[in-house]
Formats: sequence, structure tokens, C-alpha cells
Amino acid sequence: MDELDKLRIEIDSIDRDILDAFERRIAVSRRIGNAKRANGIEVFDAAREEVKLKQIREAAGFESAPYAEDLFRNLMGYAKIHQNKPAFGVLGKSLPHTYSPMIHNIFDPSYTYSVIERNEDEIDELFGSGVFKGFNVTIPYKREAYARCDVVDDAAKDTGSVNTVVFGDDGKTYGYNTDCFGFTYMLGRKGIDAAGKNVLVLGTGGAAASVLFSLQQLGASRIVQCGRTSEVNYENVYELAKDAEIIVNCTPAGMYPDVNKRLIDLSRFEKAEACVDLIYNPSRTRFLQDAEELGIKTAGGLSMLVAQAYKASRYFAGDKDGAENIGAEAGKLIESVISRLELSMRNITLIGMPGSGKTTLAKRLALLTGRKMVDLDYAYRDKFGMTSAEAISGLGEDIFRENEMAVAAEVLPSSGLVISCGGGIVTREQNKFYVRCNSNVIYLERPLTTLSDHNRPVSIQHGVEKLYSQRKEAYETWCDYKLHLERFEDKASYSDGAGIAAMELIEKMKDGLS
Repeated sequence: MDELDKLRIEIDSIDRDILDAFERRIAVSRRIGNAKRANGIEVFDAAREEVKLKQIREAAGFESAPYAEDLFRNLMGYAKIHQNKPAFGVLGKSLPHTYSPMIHNIFDPSYTYSVIERNEDEIDELFGSGVFKGFNVTIPYKREAYARCDVVDDAAKDTGSVNTVVFGDDGKTYGYNTDCFGFTYMLGRKGIDAAGKNVLVLGTGGAAASVLFSLQQLGASRIVQCGRTSEVNYENVYELAKDAEIIVNCTPAGMYPDVNKRLIDLSRFEKAEACVDLIYNPSRTRFLQDAEELGIKTAGGLSMLVAQAYKASRYFAGDKDGAENIGAEAGKLIESVISRLELSMRNITLIGMPGSGKTTLAKRLALLTGRKMVDLDYAYRDKFGMTSAEAISGLGEDIFRENEMAVAAEVLPSSGLVISCGGGIVTREQNKFYVRCNSNVIYLERPLTTLSDHNRPVSIQHGVEKLYSQRKEAYETWCDYKLHLERFEDKASYSDGAGIAAMELIEKMKDGLS
């Protein structure tokens, strides 16, 4: 790599830092705007702006000084624009992992969107504060919101559940249930037709109420609701709902970080043809992967989240007609946001033979995407105090594999990482769930003659050819995309090839790894 390439990599890294800082600055500006509204203070403070610019002039470095004031005048201008926008948000009790702000900022930048965490005794004050023009509502406040609305739509009235609140200019509080639209959209995009079908709904909360209403509207033949203390429960469900053709999970079972939780044994539902999970993190839950293994059609919750958010965004923007008449163009926008979110949320996880270059490619991918890179071999060392090679030689391969599975269970359900897996990750079937639960999985395939067995005791003991024959099927069935790299004559040229491959992968992922 020549000097110019190195400098370009350096400036790309700096640009990412600048964008991160700009994102944080704009986010704080939004919060300042909300605080000013809460206290009846005007957004623009000319005196403070002049003091701030004076501080910038004095603090600027010698090389940036000629440009610093202009830069910050522009930044302050953007902040004022942002603070003056109508304020909306998402209301819940605890929302550490919500994607709603990202979704709404993509759909409509004409308003700002905040996370609004409140306790039960703070709800009345929020409804009367005048800070927000409205908000989405999530667990556990959907029924609380319904009780505080003056006018509600049919879906909200039937379910007793509101997930979208708008404070009208006429002084009335309007409540909508856009979850029902989101659920219907979720089924439709996966070709799941509930008409005339026997449906089993897991859960009895507010989300289940919206699902029940939607299924009735879609013409489901029979709907059985299952809960821990309901007439149909997780003990007798196999007898009382054995004919279920569609099964919908409306509970948090399997949600990150408790990704291993199972409610039912899907193999006991012989007529099941579709499984639907309202959970969107991880993207491929235990419930959905169990269904895939049985050849059952699946649908995950991200599309419902995005679709309901689109409908809510139209109400927030004052476009009631757009909210109630969602056509093909809106569908394209919804799909584009789903794809963008999937790419952002999912890890890029590399599997393949030992010595195939997974770590090298992962480093390039991390550099190009600005993501954190995790090598599971290094994560093993950090957790257990020895390298993988030392563990295999000292503890034996069986103990190493059990420990490796613990590392996989800890790291792989996370989001937005680049992860390089050890070559033997596929030797334990239990790891398949962890590898696939929240990742776009890339199988890096290279000719066996290019693979080194240096410091790889399993490769030395069994031979590369034998290992490959044992693992090839798992590599190919666990992955979403297979990348074949030919031999490179030296380390530098392999690194260059890995860089090209990394860029190709990013483009493939943007296209849905087709």
C-alpha cells in the first residue's frame, strides 16, 4: 500500500469520527430544544452564540483557524433548524435498544424523534407538558395511552390499545393503533395468508390484542390464544391447539439478550405451515430458526416495526390521507428501510476453514464499515486466559469446543459487529443458532492448498483435507453468502484481494446478499 492509500484510509477514519461527533451534537441539540420548550424558553439565544463563536476562535488550531468560525456558524444554524422542528418520540418504561428514532428520522426529517422513558406516575404530566406533539407508545403503556385519548380509530377501539398519539391543534388527543397495519404488512410480504386458517397466538398482552384484531380482519377460521395461566396454556396447548397452521409469538421469549428461551416444541404441531415472531432483535430468533429447520415458512418482527412506524409517521406529519391509504410507493419506501435496518443491525460474521483469511477479511470489513471487529479466538483468550491452540493442546478439543460455544453465545447475538469465527465453530450443531441469529453469515472459501496449519493443532492432527470433508456441508448450509478467493502469492497481495472482496461483500449485503 503506497503513502497516498494510507493517507486516504486515515482521512476516511477521521471523517467517520467527524460524522459521529456531528450526530452526537445534533442529538444534543434536539434535547436542548425539548428542554427549552419544557421551560418556555426561545430557541435562539444570540448572546450565547456570540460567546460560543469567540471561544471557537480562541481554541481553533493554527491550521484550521481560518475555517473554524464558518464551520461552527453552520453547525449552529443546523442546530437551530433541528431544535425548531416539531418534537415526537417513543414512550416506554425502559427503551435501551429501540430502533424507532432511526426509523422515523429516515421516514420523515420534518420532525425530531426522541426516546421518552417514563414511570407510571409520570404519564399524566407527559400528556399535559406541551413539549411533544405526539409519540409512539410501547410496552407497558399502550392501554394507559388509550385511556387518555379523546378520539381513537377502529383498531384502537377494538383492542383497547393505542401505540400512536397525536395532540391535535383543536386541543383533542388522537389515538391510533398502527400495530395492526404493521402485522398485516408483515404477513403479506412473506405470502402468509391467514384466511380460513387455524391460528395459535402465544401471549395475552397488548401486542397479542392487536394481532387478534388483525387475524379476525384477515378472516382466520379459528384463533386460539395461549398464555401461562390461560385456559389454553403451555402444558395443554399441544392437545387444544394441535391443528394450528399459523403460530404467532407475541411474547418477549427469545428477545435479546435472553435469546435461548423457548416456549413450545414446534415439532409437535404437524400442520404448522407458517411461524411469525413479533421480536426483531435478534433477527432470526430461536422460534424462527426452529421453524426453518422443520421447513416451515417464517416472518420476523422487523417488518412489522418498520411498517407500523411508517403509518405513524404519516399521522405525525399531518398526512392523515397518507396514513390511511398506503400504496405501492410507500411499500417501496418501507422495504428500503427494512433492508437498511437489517444491514445496520446484523453482524457480518465470517466462517470458513482454519487459515482461510477470515481475520484479514474481517479487519478490512471493519475498516470499510466503521464497525467493531471481534475475533472469537481472541475473545476466547480474553475469557479463558489461553489461546485456542493452547486450550486444544492442554484441555483437549472437547472441552475447548464447550468453552468456544460459551463465547459464541456471548458474542454472536450482539448487533452491528464484524465477527471472525474459528474454523471449527461448525463442529457443534448448537452453534448454528448463535451464528445465524443476528448475522449475515459469509462463508469464506479458499483452495485447500493455500491453507496454513501453522499453530493449528486440529489441522495438524487430522489434516486439512479431512477437516474440510467433515465441515464443508455445515459451512455451506449455515451461510447466507459464499465468497470464493483464489490463491494470492504473498501476504500483501492477499491483503489487497481481501480489500476487494470486502467491498464486494458490502455491495452484496446492500442488495440483500442475493
